[in-house]
Amino acid sequence: MPQIRLIGADGEQIGIKSTDEALKYAWDMNLDLVEVAPDAKPPVCRVMDYSKYKYEQEQKAKLARKHQSTITIKEIKLRPKIDPHDYATKKGHVVRFLKNRDKVKVTIMFRGREMTHPDRGRQLLLKLADEVQDLGIVESAPLQDGRNMVMMLAPHKNAPVASPADAAPEPDSDAVAAPAPEAESEKAADPAPAGDTT
Repeated sequence: MPQIRLIGADGEQIGIKSTDEALKYAWDMNLDLVEVAPDAKPPVCRVMDYSKYKYEQEQKAKLARKHQSTITIKEIKLRPKIDPHDYATKKGHVVRFLKNRDKVKVTIMFRGREMTHPDRGRQLLLKLADEVQDLGIVESAPLQDGRNMVMMLAPHKNAPVASPADAAPEPDSDAVAAPAPEAESEKAADPAPAGDTT
């Protein structure tokens, strides 16, 4: 006759019992016999209210899902010779996204002769990272990718969560939610500021 290791309703070790003895023990207490460690030798079974146990497990899973955070990646595009006012606007978007617990992909787009001065783009990205360091960290340092230079910012783990008003998108934002850092939308291309010449 198969044997099991029996655990009582309060977690106490009852010992090795035959399956029939364990079932009778559970029935006498008006509870269920539930196998909790089938691979153990002998298998471990526990006396419990299975309906209550199942309900508690569902509540734990629901709570875990509630606390799970979905990482969204927003994208901001800049030009090396960006106008100070435009830079302040774009920086405002970055600040808002980081407060909203989103990652931000910041892309510098080079055109024409700008490609010969990648250091300008790098300096601009590092300046931005320095100005928002109280909200986010550089997760991926500025990296040249063809005609673009990309830097990834991530919110601090203990950063405060923004209010819904902070999270509302602004009409002039060119930010794009990206499913992954390498994904880039052609529609999100940022036109050059009016005073920008190459």
